[in-house]
Amino acid sequence: MKAFALTTAALALASLSAAAVAADQPAASGAMEKCYGIAMAGKNDCKAGAGTSCAGTSKMDYQGNAWKNVPAGTCTSIKTPNGMGSLTPIKS
Repeated sequence: MKAFALTTAALALASLSAAAVAADQPAASGAMEKCYGIAMAGKNDCKAGAGTSCAGTSKMDYQGNAWKNVPAGTCTSIKTPNGMGSLTPIKS
């Protein structure tokens, strides 16, 4: 019985540790977010504003209204020659 209790306690502690690590790594959950202004020409994930229809139709590098899906929590830390990624469209 004592061994069962120790095993259960160890598993609970391991679960808590894994949850703490996952909290530090937002991408681990698989959550994604739209990040504007980071896509290269023709490499956006979908609709990039007027004159475009969907994926791969952006006309220029770092087009402000074109987005790519990135792991949640990483967008605003992505650096481009035009500044940082944005969670909202950027005027080009």
